[in-house]
Amino acid sequence: MGGVLKELLPLAEKVAALLKARHQTIAVAESSAGGLINAALLALPGASAYCKGGMVMYTRDALLSLKNVDRSMLQGIRGLSEPYGLLKARVIREHLLADWGLSESGAAGPQGNKYGNNAGHCVIAVAGVMEKTRTIQTGLSDRQVNMVKFAQASLSLLLESLEAAP
Repeated sequence: MGGVLKELLPLAEKVAALLKARHQTIAVAESSAGGLINAALLALPGASAYCKGGMVMYTRDALLSLKNVDRSMLQGIRGLSEPYGLLKARVIREHLLADWGLSESGAAGPQGNKYGNNAGHCVIAVAGVMEKTRTIQTGLSDRQVNMVKFAQASLSLLLESLEAAP
């Protein structure tokens, strides 16, 4: 995992510096990145100052297991969509009482998913003083490569959001 973390650490360091400077915190709900986002944020010294924690929510049932989520919140929202990603970011932010919530949901591969997305499809969302969503397509079917790309894209969107926030 050391090589993977080295790829993610430059982004995580920038995110951590901004969060620490603002005395703000992050909570992460990831899926197909499999914990890589949280691992990158926690690999840095002083992570407890900015990282509230996170979860690998690999299924809708994992999201529904949280006390602040009920099925009605998911009505009309398709999995692996930007509205679903934004809901997850808002929920994890609220659940862990963080300033920011980051969510990632993807189809890592080698096949697509039950929603009809090809491998390499990923939805990322940030919720805080501002909200952003992004859908990426890597065009790759390599599961492990996609996991890293999803984590990189997630940290990038979080960094962009932090830099743009008032």
